[in-house]
Amino acid sequence: MSKWILAIAFIFSLAVPASAMEIQAPAVPDSGAALMPRETGSFADGLMELVRKGLGQLRPDLAEAARTGVTVIGAVMLVSVLRAASGQARKAAELAGAVTIVAVLMSHTNAMIALGAETVQELSSYGRLLFPVMTSALAAQGGLTASAALYAGTAAFDGILASLISKFLVPGVYAFLALAAANGVTGEELLKKLRDLVKTAISWCLKTLLTVFTTYMSITGVVSGTTDAAALKATKVTISSVVPVVGGILSDASEAVLVGAGLVKNAAGIYGILAVLAVFLEPFLKIGVQYLMWKLTAALCALFGSKPITGLIEDFSAAMGLLLGMTGAACLLLLISCICFMKGVG
Repeated sequence: MSKWILAIAFIFSLAVPASAMEIQAPAVPDSGAALMPRETGSFADGLMELVRKGLGQLRPDLAEAARTGVTVIGAVMLVSVLRAASGQARKAAELAGAVTIVAVLMSHTNAMIALGAETVQELSSYGRLLFPVMTSALAAQGGLTASAALYAGTAAFDGILASLISKFLVPGVYAFLALAAANGVTGEELLKKLRDLVKTAISWCLKTLLTVFTTYMSITGVVSGTTDAAALKATKVTISSVVPVVGGILSDASEAVLVGAGLVKNAAGIYGILAVLAVFLEPFLKIGVQYLMWKLTAALCALFGSKPITGLIEDFSAAMGLLLGMTGAACLLLLISCICFMKGVG
């Protein structure tokens, strides 16, 4: 009796993949529309076009970052000249230099922090639109258990990461910069330790969450995918054996329909991955330009500047590195999720 029930349920389920042919990934958000490739059938071609467009838009950011770097270098050179004095004049020069560095770099830092936080929220919002599509496509292929488990884990971790970044890690970057600026002015060892503690805490939170997420997705994908594959195989065998005359034909037809559903799922997955990268790439490159330029500026200033001021510039570069980690973590979570959905069952 159970075989008949399974067979009837599977026959009716063959109508689901047919409707799955209309499944499409949600349109790319406006922030990534300019970079989205025209052709999304080939992932490699789409990725190359996306990267080419992203790099082509970096010229204004490079020019602005270079001007800021030159301004900082000029300020450090002036401070180095004034440091030749002794006593209170030397201390005043150090203080003026640190205040100038903070004033010059903080405006750019505020813009990059806002851009990073906005990018994380946009990636999370797009993920909430993309995951139901991928879940439906995977379920249409027969991965009922896998789709439910992957969707539950992905949605939960995506929400946790977005909330963690907006409510704790972004304010943590500001706290890191405040401690770095205070340490640059006063040179207090306690401030330096607190600054390093905040940086370590931010990095640890991102690494821990991604590690737990990838572990969950790996275990869930293996267990639920194996379960779905076994159920599909058993049902197809049942159809072939219990349905007179046309049982074998129905079983072969079901295989073809499920393969078609898998192709739809992969097409939606490729589009979704490219859309995620289109939203992510430009902000990541802009923050990366600031990170590299300030690293270079700090290296040049180290040739003639004082250690506290050079360290302050490096701290601003480190803040950009933390932002890169946040946006990268949000993007990586979505990419891993898409790949897990595309992997299918079995």
